[in-house]
Amino acid sequence: QVQLMGSGGGLVQAGGSLSLSCAAPGRPFSPYAMGWFRQGPGEEREFVVSISWTSGNAYYADAVKGRFTISRDKAKNTVYLLMNSLKPEDTAVYYCAAAVVDYGSTWENSDEYDYWDQGTQVTVSS
Repeated sequence: QVQLMGSGGGLVQAGGSLSLSCAAPGRPFSPYAMGWFRQGPGEEREFVVSISWTSGNAYYADAVKGRFTISRDKAKNTVYLLMNSLKPEDTAVYYCAAAVVDYGSTWENSDEYDYWDQGTQVTVSS
């Protein structure tokens, strides 16, 4: 069983920046990919970004492309999400996830992930 621990987030004004991190501490960890999804009030969970653990290739949702940057530190079993130029519509609970099965995809589907963290609130005020 893999436990993911997300942190970061908070409240920021529109145009500001926030960062998230997600760690899998305490044991060797080698997923195929990690990603972030988000769920706004009254909305369905949606894909934000994913990253291949081995290659580092990243895939972004159009809504965040050019503003968000994902990275990973394999030595620390940690993935990071830097969010710039935040907009009120970015307000959501952000969920970090890990995929341990290789579907040969870009990991944009939440069904492809096996482990999730508890979620981290990001609020962007206008």
